[in-house]
Amino acid sequence: MKNPTDLTPQDLSALIASRICHDLIGPIGAIVNGLELLEMTGTPAGPEFQLISDSAQGASARLRFFRIAFGAPGEQMVPGSDITTTLKEIAHEGRVSYVWRPEGAQRRSDVKLAFLAILCLEAALPRGGEIEVSVAEGIWTITARAERIAVDTGLWSWLDGQGERVVPAPARIQYLLLPAAADQIGRQITARQEDAGLSIIF
Repeated sequence: MKNPTDLTPQDLSALIASRICHDLIGPIGAIVNGLELLEMTGTPAGPEFQLISDSAQGASARLRFFRIAFGAPGEQMVPGSDITTTLKEIAHEGRVSYVWRPEGAQRRSDVKLAFLAILCLEAALPRGGEIEVSVAEGIWTITARAERIAVDTGLWSWLDGQGERVVPAPARIQYLLLPAAADQIGRQITARQEDAGLSIIF
């Protein structure tokens, strides 16, 4: 285990993100469970009830997603069912659908990179679309397809190394974190813009 003085700012930021997400997941999960219990007891469920339920489930899924994307990587395994359930619940609240091809449990460090890549691609899909994640012989490919793709070249340059980089707004911090997280585990990011869509490979 590292001494506190050996931790990098990136390590500390990831640990803080993990702690925040961990502390928030509990109470939001309790809200979701409470709503499910009310539904089971036959409590009248109008549109307001459904809105609260959907919002709570969406928030819980996003927190689980963020805990991996922004949290400490580690080498523990993430069950495949946890990944697909999280993505399914996130898709329920938005205009982007997700296709997760890897089978079984995956290393948390790899899932972290995949989730950061998903966030980068989501930002380029203003009207929604589909994001597919696949892995073959240890090489991960995350692809986005949509009728309209809008790439911010100043942000994309953090991934492909082309053009002038711009400092991202907080909502786009994933463009900085993805290459840094990849470098931390000895991976290299390749980003491509093609007629068929966008792809991020590591």
